Amino acid sequence: MRPSVNFASLPPGSFMRKTLFSLGVATLAFVTAASHAQQAPLDLPDLGNPADLAISPAQEEEISQQVAAELYYFNYVLEDVEIGEYLNALGWRLAAFGTEKPPEFRFFMIADPRINAFALPGGYIGMNAGLILAASNESEVASVMAHEQAHVTQRHAARGQDQGEVETIATWLAVLAAIIAGSANPNVVIGALSIGQGINYNRQVSYTRANEYEADRVGIRTLAAAGFDPNGMASFFAKLEQQTRLYGNRLPEILLTHPVNTTRIAEATARATQYQKREFKNSVDFELMRARIRVLMSESPSEVGAFFLGELNGGKLTPENHYGLAMALAAQSLYDEADKALAPLLEQNIKSASVPILKARILIGQERTGEGLALLKKTLDGLPRFPPAILAYAEALINAGEPSEARRVLLSHEQALGTRIETYRLLSAAAKAQGNVAEAQYQQGVYHYARGDVRSALQQLNAGLRVAGASAADRARLSAKRQEILEQIPKDQLRRLQRE
Repeated sequence: MRPSVNFASLPPGSFMRKTLFSLGVATLAFVTAASHAQQAPLDLPDLGNPADLAISPAQEEEISQQVAAELYYFNYVLEDVEIGEYLNALGWRLAAFGTEKPPEFRFFMIADPRINAFALPGGYIGMNAGLILAASNESEVASVMAHEQAHVTQRHAARGQDQGEVETIATWLAVLAAIIAGSANPNVVIGALSIGQGINYNRQVSYTRANEYEADRVGIRTLAAAGFDPNGMASFFAKLEQQTRLYGNRLPEILLTHPVNTTRIAEATARATQYQKREFKNSVDFELMRARIRVLMSESPSEVGAFFLGELNGGKLTPENHYGLAMALAAQSLYDEADKALAPLLEQNIKSASVPILKARILIGQERTGEGLALLKKTLDGLPRFPPAILAYAEALINAGEPSEARRVLLSHEQALGTRIETYRLLSAAAKAQGNVAEAQYQQGVYHYARGDVRSALQQLNAGLRVAGASAADRARLSAKRQEILEQIPKDQLRRLQRE
């Protein structure tokens, strides 16, 4: 599922290509040597959040936006509305109990089966799909989220070294981009890491270890205050530490960026005892989203379906396994079988909107479109501010040949606008189905811009301006958005885009 990223494939103006190119000679030299060397465990600084840079909040935001744009460009974000909503709910629940006023957090699910998480300095937090699947319970996932939030709220990226070392920013961005992208060619990652290691190595390791302990302390406090099991962090650390013995030289990715040892586990355990111990029961949404992640990350719906069926046959009659089997069967267009697999959750009246949404999709697959639309509308009426219900209903309306009603639904639920990128793609699809090409190009341009893809956004807006028969109002709107984007592009980047 993870895309293959190499230097030659990067777009000419991309952030990752620029940063890697600026360091290309050193990287190439290391890669040549590393390609013949065995990888050894590395005790690295926390590259998931580049400490040691004296940067302003505005610079932090710019860094985060650039890296996020790369993640979207390479389809490295698992763009699923329901999973995204779960991450948002979990993240903001924790943020509400943090020790500092939270920034405008953005949460990503990264389409990577490896165990890892990262925080960018501007409040962007990524959780790998593999981490969710590896966790034993929701408190462990929440502990990692709380830890990463602490890196952001404590501004570890800006508390490192003096302003005189800001020139290392390009190096750290290259390291960060390579780590996050997790190229299929491991030498690219190793090369970037070698450069990061060479920058005042001893001081950086010492500093970032201090960051890690502070993030642990703040994170455990937040975890307990939010009602989760404060032992979640220590139990997840212990699991990772055990894996160091199982993996040998092939450590889980998170251990490269978040080194764990017995001392750190002991400290996390001791800190947890300062708070009231509580038995935290996993939410239903946590279980359903784990199943959803497993299906979406699988390259074979039949194989993942067999996994869930095996779990059920083994006596594990959980919502996660019922939902996962139903979703896997629906992905194979086996709608009758999917309906039977989902039935136990409907009979139990499971309190999660994901169940009726999946049921509605199964009904539509069974060519019972009217029933499916009615169920989606009922779900939305009960949860009028729930983005997955809004977007699922709108998409089903478009597919059923009712684009004007889909547009009305999307525009009458303002909370989805600006916060869920998928909204703009659906508005574009609705406009196209209505024959309003200029509007479709406008919304597609907004969609690409929200994902950080400036080039594609301008291409869509320019195409809209060339549409024959576009109204004066449409042209004015397209021109205004185009000008808004152009004014926000740095002059050097704008000149490059104009040349290209």
